[in-house]
Amino acid sequence: MVVITSGGVAVCTCQYSRRLFCGGPTLSIPRTNRTVDSKPALLIGCNTSRRRITHTRSSSSSSSGGGPRRRMTTSAAATSAPSATETLKKGIAEFYDQSSGVWEDVWGDHMHHGFYEPGSDVSLSDHRSAQIRMIEESLRFASLSDDSVQKPKNIVDVGCGIGGSSRYLAKKYGAKAQGITLSPVQAQRAQELASAQGLDAVSFQVADALNQPFPDGQFDLVWSMESGEHMPDKTKFVNELVRVAAPGGTIIVVTWCHRDLSPSEESLLPDEKNLLDKICDAYYLPAWCSTADYVKLLQSLSLEDIKSEDWSQYVAPFWPAVIKSALTWKGITSLLSSGWKTIRGALAMPLMIQGYKKGLIKFAIITCRKPAL
Repeated sequence: MVVITSGGVAVCTCQYSRRLFCGGPTLSIPRTNRTVDSKPALLIGCNTSRRRITHTRSSSSSSSGGGPRRRMTTSAAATSAPSATETLKKGIAEFYDQSSGVWEDVWGDHMHHGFYEPGSDVSLSDHRSAQIRMIEESLRFASLSDDSVQKPKNIVDVGCGIGGSSRYLAKKYGAKAQGITLSPVQAQRAQELASAQGLDAVSFQVADALNQPFPDGQFDLVWSMESGEHMPDKTKFVNELVRVAAPGGTIIVVTWCHRDLSPSEESLLPDEKNLLDKICDAYYLPAWCSTADYVKLLQSLSLEDIKSEDWSQYVAPFWPAVIKSALTWKGITSLLSSGWKTIRGALAMPLMIQGYKKGLIKFAIITCRKPAL
């Protein structure tokens, strides 16, 4: 939850707001403060940095002959450990370095859920079509125009995987597209596929979504398909999406969320938090937030046409299908050769199904527009 303090500051107050990243040593501690007022706010994200502490120790000694006293100084900062955020980023990069080849081999170049009719029973080829439909339904929900004058001409794909969305959108709109990912393996493979398809206006690089290497106001379509769940600071993530969006540009975020809390709830239930923790451990996820948290962040930035919807019912066939594909001979041999991180992710897939069935996990789309000048 995002609340406004009496000082006009918006802070994250979800039950995971003190958790640096799931699977780490930091405990999840719920906060209890509620909304105080509704003044315009300066957004402050969850702080995941660790302070460097320097200890100075002095000791003196003298020999029996009354020799000079020596002063010794040591610094605990000399061998400082990586921050929790850096550890998380490294884990994400390694996870996708190992698993992306397996995914492409079985599912193709779109590394996201498909969009299905509720209750549908579909084949693998249908699943790949459903992934394309997910892109099209997201564009439709955002009311993005196909008009030659209004269609996007400069696109950023934040958390691009191996570039499936980037290439599709670039071809659809005749646009320039740039994708960023933490995984060097993904960036290289994405560029290979773009080059093979003759897409000279599509490029990829290794970069942090929380510190994007782009100038302000560059993109008229900012696209984030299932990458927001990896962001340790949701406020900074949203602020970066808004920063790189051009005036009048569209922002589309499709992401995993936990359920919205009721007015009487301060946090998720203990068993719900436990389930999410297990999923976090497997997929290198930090704190989860709700769809309502995203909407409040966007509202605090005075964005326009903010819309959100729960698409959980439209992705229900996806995880059972992924499990089924993993249990084929091709899937098993690919998993065994890919490394422990990918295997652990595969073993956690039933937890995702459990989370959806409990109504805990929500597959959310959130869209908005940056005000025109």
